[in-house]
Amino acid sequence: MKNKIILPILLIGLVLISACTPSSVATPTLALPSTATLTTLPASTVIATSTPSLLTITPGDVGVTAVSTLTSTPPPVAVDICADPQVTTLINSLKTAMLSADGPLFSSLVSPTRGLDAANFRDGNVINYTPEQAKFLFETTFEVNWGAAPGSGEDKIGSFHDVIVPELVKAFNQPYMLHCNELKHGGATYEVSWPYQGDFYSIYFPGTEVNGSMDWHTWAVGIEYVNNKPYIYALIPYFWEP
Repeated sequence: MKNKIILPILLIGLVLISACTPSSVATPTLALPSTATLTTLPASTVIATSTPSLLTITPGDVGVTAVSTLTSTPPPVAVDICADPQVTTLINSLKTAMLSADGPLFSSLVSPTRGLDAANFRDGNVINYTPEQAKFLFETTFEVNWGAAPGSGEDKIGSFHDVIVPELVKAFNQPYMLHCNELKHGGATYEVSWPYQGDFYSIYFPGTEVNGSMDWHTWAVGIEYVNNKPYIYALIPYFWEP
């Protein structure tokens, strides 16, 4: 992963529309409290609001943090994740949350200690959401930059609801297989690797014969235990790239 972007806790406020918002603006802009801490970002980091122009984050702006590497290591647990039925239940709950757009259920699955790292490309930008923010991700239209798309190189701009949810819904509506701590995948033009030092499951669709299995798709789900209960800390996709 090249960049990791952590959105402010107040993202949940984005679902509220102010009465004074001009009619030409579809959704409210991000409001930050005066007590927000300052964070430093690369000058090139960009997120988008629902307005036509992009909001460029420059050093000294508040509310967003970027880091260059993913090195978090969860504390060791005495549970065998590959044999724990709680994990199967967790993934089934993730499926239910995606297919039914259930924000409260989705929120309950997100790690209370690390939040959720979400990506649209395996080497794109990583967006971090807290459990509270996850509760509203099926409603808010707040847009972010998910990074450059493979092939075209164009930045993918969009909300979690419009970018991530459709891909997960598609994955869960296909005949998939679960693999524990194994990044199962089809043919790839890149090295397929898990960027974290932690447990995960892969949700693997092998593709179709008519497409030469080049339409394979894998979602890797990072899982950690908090008080002996499994939670999701990352969602990273892998697929064939030109």
